[in-house]
Amino acid sequence: MERDMMQKLKEWKTSKGRKPLVLEGARQVGKTWLMREFGRREFQQTAYLNLSEMPEAGEIFEGGFDPATIMRAISHLSAADVVPGETLIILDEIQESERALNALKFFRERLPEYHVMAAGSLLGVAMRHEHMSYPVGNVEAVQLHPLSFYEFMGAMGREGDVQVLREGDERMVNLLHDGLCSLLEEYMMVGGMPEVVQAYADQRSGQTVRDLQLQILNAYSRDFSKYASTTQVVRIAEVWRSIPGQLAYQNGKFSYGKVKPGARGRDYESAITWLELCGLVRRVSRVSKPEYPLPHYAQADAFKLFLCDTGLMNAMVDPELTDSFLARSRYAEFKGAITEQYVCQMLTAALPNAPLAYWMNPTGSAEVDFLIQHAGGIIPIEVKAATNTQSKSLRVYCEKYAPQLAIRTSLARYGKQEKLLSLPLYMMECLPEVLQHMSAE
Repeated sequence: MERDMMQKLKEWKTSKGRKPLVLEGARQVGKTWLMREFGRREFQQTAYLNLSEMPEAGEIFEGGFDPATIMRAISHLSAADVVPGETLIILDEIQESERALNALKFFRERLPEYHVMAAGSLLGVAMRHEHMSYPVGNVEAVQLHPLSFYEFMGAMGREGDVQVLREGDERMVNLLHDGLCSLLEEYMMVGGMPEVVQAYADQRSGQTVRDLQLQILNAYSRDFSKYASTTQVVRIAEVWRSIPGQLAYQNGKFSYGKVKPGARGRDYESAITWLELCGLVRRVSRVSKPEYPLPHYAQADAFKLFLCDTGLMNAMVDPELTDSFLARSRYAEFKGAITEQYVCQMLTAALPNAPLAYWMNPTGSAEVDFLIQHAGGIIPIEVKAATNTQSKSLRVYCEKYAPQLAIRTSLARYGKQEKLLSLPLYMMECLPEVLQHMSAE
């Protein structure tokens, strides 16, 4: 399957002043596959070292940074000739060796002719726990997430439809509407974990999908036990299990009391931070007022937590899924939460470096699900799970703050009326292109 990140890696390969590249992201989002596939496509050979599976690989950097010695050792352990410009060096699970992490600075300063990539699913956790240093300024770090909806469409053989959506022709988009809604529902159930998507593309089996999702969730639980203290493991697991229910409850604001009766923030904040550091959750804070820049107005005690993948959320909600794959009536109360989870993922995919927030009025009677920054202003986004386009909360927000543009995303068709853009859920990922087209008109 194709990943959008591949293009960024190609640009990195030929960029001037190239630094070693660190690929971050949760476990099983496809980091290792992407690096090795990039090496296969773009280089004559790949020198791959996994520091978790090959502890001796970390010892390469223990005796000091002598270039000739290090190159010989990498070549020997990877069984590949290391040639500048022809070989991609990959240091996988780099969090297992602080010396290997610091060696990235050495590669940048003394061996800039080599192409070096590293990955670490739990790099942030290891750095916090082991007090590891990070070669700030000497590496380029990028985040890899589960497959987005458009990447999923590509895996399903629908690349042409993705192009139509990105071009934004209203008539053409609306012609594809019904089929895209059906495909979107499949994505919300399958999610974007690469192994799961590939299995669904090959077999179209809901049971296979759910089995793989549960395996991934079990692997995450094992990580909790392996990389956290005994006390912290319990709290991490409690926070993790509570997230789907938290999102489904009224306004979705995270409540420590819903994790465990009597729970306090100071007991669970480190557990939330742990989940953030390993890429399993994203925190979206409420703002006191919707002004630029959003992070300045974030309220530390009011936030939502979103998971990394809508498919995993479905598996947490309903682990007993049978092959009646799209029969979601058994947990209809989660429909809004799952849709909001999807929108958070697509905004993360489309605007990877942009802050997200949400807004609520003082009485709690009106809430806008997401706020984004654009062209120095703030755009409110209200999320609807079906075709219902009643937007009381968005209307309250617009009357109070008069934004230049407001977005309502739902299963209704694409269109714009004055300052309100009706953007189908399946178009959330091409929001930057939509905004660019509107600016050009």
